[in-house]
Amino acid sequence: MALRAILVGTPSERARLKAEMNGSLRVVGEFASLPEARAASLDADAILIAKKTAEPRADFEETLTPREVEVLDLLAQGLPNKAIAARLGISDQTVKFHVSSISGKLGASNRTDAVRRAVRRGLITL
Repeated sequence: MALRAILVGTPSERARLKAEMNGSLRVVGEFASLPEARAASLDADAILIAKKTAEPRADFEETLTPREVEVLDLLAQGLPNKAIAARLGISDQTVKFHVSSISGKLGASNRTDAVRRAVRRGLITL
């Protein structure tokens, strides 16, 4: 039997939370605030509060590959493409491809923005 849950948050936050649950929970109610959810007296196993994100989640639908995380870590160290390529034993064109893919997946406008977004999301540490 699936866990029965009440979702609390804005419509977009609740939609994001439902998508992340991937059908693993049965939603028995949705409310904008915790007091509303408690007042409803629904039979539920849990109340889940959708956490507000600092940046839109839609920017980060795809996960980074292990190689992209390696490249991102070296980007965070301030290495240029040629140095990253030498360190990983790949061509600088491949590094350029990875940087482009990382930026797209993170919704970043440049290398620095990609590193900043990755740190905020806990993908890498400085």
